[in-house]
Amino acid sequence: MKVTYDPEADALYIQLRPLAPGTARCQELSDDVTVDYGPDGKLAGIEVLDASAVLGEDLDRVVLEIAPALRANAG
Repeated sequence: MKVTYDPEADALYIQLRPLAPGTARCQELSDDVTVDYGPDGKLAGIEVLDASAVLGEDLDRVVLEIAPALRANAG
């Protein structure tokens, strides 16, 4: 996963997995949030425009939490 923020554009992008150029299918969720899907229909990225207004004033502090993967055969 890769998280980038462009302060000039005030845009945040969360790349969940890379896609080849021109293969993303974009879906606008709101005026400020667009999601990208790969050719297989799986979520690939999230774009947030006007990020400082959408996410608040804490853009200089990003916390990334990664939980342990759930075992397929838990039990």
